[in-house]
Amino acid sequence: METRNNLPAEALWAHLHWLTVLAEQGSFTAAAARLGVSKAAMSQRIAELERAAGVPLVRRTTRSVRLTEAGERLVDDTRGAFAQIAHSFAGVRDLAAAPRGLLRVTAPVAFARQQLVPRLPEFLRAYPEVRLELDLSDQLRALAVEGFDLAVRHTAAPPETHVAWTLAPTHTVLVASRAYRRRRGTPQAPADLAEHDCLFYPRAQGASAWNFVPARGPADAARITVPVAGGFAANNSEVLRDMAAAGLGIALMPDFSAQSGLAAGRLVEVLADWKPVDSFGEQLYAIRPYASHVPRAVGAFVAFMRQSFAAGFLG
Repeated sequence: METRNNLPAEALWAHLHWLTVLAEQGSFTAAAARLGVSKAAMSQRIAELERAAGVPLVRRTTRSVRLTEAGERLVDDTRGAFAQIAHSFAGVRDLAAAPRGLLRVTAPVAFARQQLVPRLPEFLRAYPEVRLELDLSDQLRALAVEGFDLAVRHTAAPPETHVAWTLAPTHTVLVASRAYRRRRGTPQAPADLAEHDCLFYPRAQGASAWNFVPARGPADAARITVPVAGGFAANNSEVLRDMAAAGLGIALMPDFSAQSGLAAGRLVEVLADWKPVDSFGEQLYAIRPYASHVPRAVGAFVAFMRQSFAAGFLG
């Protein structure tokens, strides 16, 4: 294919890109600065493109630049292609480079403090060109809106609109201190919890309740629901763990929060023949909004975390 001034169309692809930049910037001066060229070079390229097209593409005034209908059509038809080219090139360049740049991650407070943060020094030493920004929050962040590259989620099912990598399976445990058991006794069945001091996550409304199924029963076993009450509640499993270790009651929490207390003997498991359900997720995931290209820093972080968690939770 040839243009009207006998130049191959391929020779004018750069000219077309410059036209899209001119449309975005609104002036020859700003467009030239954006491209790192002189204003004269910018003007010359657009004039060459107009001669090749055979129609005016730009209306020039002393104060601004506006595209003609033909110019707007060209920009509308090619802008997406140039954006895709830039995206593809960035992806290819990323393949050849070491992971680098800013990586923004959000994670639940207790999990991050107990299990994630202790692993981060090794990751940062392995990837010195990655700058990690960690947001500790139990609120569910809107990743794309708030600019996060990745989120750690403790859930039964990640959102279908996101890509999810499994970090580790997890389960819920019921724990108490030995001192509490000596003082108040040990429940033998879920119903016995109604007579105990329970340390729990507060509910927005209504009474708190814990659900159980037999640990070795069928998958569709009926749930037993037990209302619970006590003198302390908190929306953080790390706090509940410490209060349970202090002998104030029986607490329900994820295994990654209980691990250190169980390993040190400060906590013991209660009602081991019963499985708590519906309180916490059964998997830890790293998730991000779907995108055709995953930055190398994100891929490196996920791979590192999956390998690290394969060895189990820290105790």
